[in-house]
Amino acid sequence: MKKSHRSPAFGNVLFWLAMSLSMTAHAQQFGQQPQEEKELAPVSRTYAITNATINQGPGRKITQATLVIRNGLITAVGKGVPVPAEAIIIKGDSLHIYAGFIDGLSRVGVAKPKEEANRERPKDPGNPTPEFAGITPEKDVRTAISPQEKSIDEIRALGFTAAQVVPYGNMLPGSAAVILLGGKSVDAMILNGKSALFSELQGAQRAYPSTVIAVMAKFRELYRQALQAKNYETLYASNRAGLNRPTSDRILEAFYPVIDKKIPVVFEADRYLETQRIINLQNDLGFLLVLADVKEGWEAISKIKSTNTKVFLSLDLPEDKKDEKKDSKDKKPEPKAEDTTLTAEEKEALEKRKAEFLALYTGQAAAFQKAGVTFGFSTLSAKASDVRANLRRMIKAGLTEDQALAALTTNSAQLLGLSDRLGTLDNGKIANVVITDKPYFNEKANVRYVFVDGVMYKYDPKDAPKADAAGKFDIVGTWTVTTNTPDGKTEEIVTIKKEGKDFSGSVSGGKLTQAVPLELVELNGTSLKYNYTVQAGGQSYKVDVQATVDATSFKGTAQVGTTGSFAVEGKKEPNR
Repeated sequence: MKKSHRSPAFGNVLFWLAMSLSMTAHAQQFGQQPQEEKELAPVSRTYAITNATINQGPGRKITQATLVIRNGLITAVGKGVPVPAEAIIIKGDSLHIYAGFIDGLSRVGVAKPKEEANRERPKDPGNPTPEFAGITPEKDVRTAISPQEKSIDEIRALGFTAAQVVPYGNMLPGSAAVILLGGKSVDAMILNGKSALFSELQGAQRAYPSTVIAVMAKFRELYRQALQAKNYETLYASNRAGLNRPTSDRILEAFYPVIDKKIPVVFEADRYLETQRIINLQNDLGFLLVLADVKEGWEAISKIKSTNTKVFLSLDLPEDKKDEKKDSKDKKPEPKAEDTTLTAEEKEALEKRKAEFLALYTGQAAAFQKAGVTFGFSTLSAKASDVRANLRRMIKAGLTEDQALAALTTNSAQLLGLSDRLGTLDNGKIANVVITDKPYFNEKANVRYVFVDGVMYKYDPKDAPKADAAGKFDIVGTWTVTTNTPDGKTEEIVTIKKEGKDFSGSVSGGKLTQAVPLELVELNGTSLKYNYTVQAGGQSYKVDVQATVDATSFKGTAQVGTTGSFAVEGKKEPNR
């Protein structure tokens, strides 16, 4: 999902968008315990998982084998491996072991800065401060990482053990770092402190550079200025006599490792036109390029391949309405207001185009694979709760399980220059391991253990809802929702209706000027989810809701696009 551009009204939007119904935090959804309970304090740093099915790498499977971990490293793997006397033994008779997954572009563990909703427009919009313009390449993401961020545990529970993380911001937010998804301090988490310079084509609001073309022009200008400054520093160092001392400029100096080709520029490029423009920019300037969180890259495959551009495909996929409503195939959907303006033929053509686009989207990974382009995956715009389902959708669309595993492990390790330490279960590599009770891509598989740098995290199996659980609670009615925000508590009204098997509803009150319809409402056992869209300041903001509900109350969170989430509590009103 593309990050929203900040409008003057965005701060207010963020304040009240997430004040609506929101339910079921990710920790509840995955059946997790608090982090401090899962990170076990071992009596030994030696582990042996015995009699398990070990997937050392894509296509390298060993059955009834043993994996030994000692002091954060893999020290033995295979059949008949002796178990050290001091080892903590995990019986793996029905378990499947994989190398820990690697996220190519993410903000996991990165603290989101506070919104500056009322930030004044600069007096000279054509020449704003670098901070206002989003030009802060000198910033280091390591200063924003927090080992306690809940997002670390959410993605680790899926099997991810390492990630390339980037700071928040617009055009040039700062430098990236590759981190381990475990550790009690930032320094303990770092694998590569400066892995790339992060950039995107999103410009500033109400100031230059605000358009994509302006951002590209500014990037060229900065790069060429940095090249000139670096050349002058080299000249000055060779003979200082008679030359003016070079002026220090941290923005330009941040480009020096890029100019020297010591690090690449990683660009977020989720649209086809963006991909084309970024490749053209790289062709002009000659820097090493990584395209990440790519969503519409199928038309650019040949160009990506011919330029040897590294690429991480997004794990975010559009919703498949057909799958969402597969349990109510015989029910005719109510026509939406906008449908009344279309003829039957136009509606059919529109639905056909949507289906074709969805097929291209879900089949993108298979298309890259068929073309022989090495790719990894990134979660930058994906919700943790959707990642595994989206992987299965890609496999259904033509990607094999081994190919999906390679993108999660060996490919990503190769693209990030970490193949000597991560990506496979071989002797001497860092003990980043994921253990499941069924093959990982099986819909019913549960992650049971994750090792990060040899530290074990244990997860309880996800509770499957009972067949009749959907009828256990009646969510139809009116709910008063209290949301905890940075500015205090706020109340809104959420109304849920039901016709046949389908739910509908609306959100109103609070800061909303009119009721907003719920687009999707689903109840599975005690898990409720829905979403809706609000228009504000000329922009669309998607709110995704997940929750755990009982007869008269609920608790959970609402995710507002990629901007963040807020905790809420709801109470059902008996007489409304």
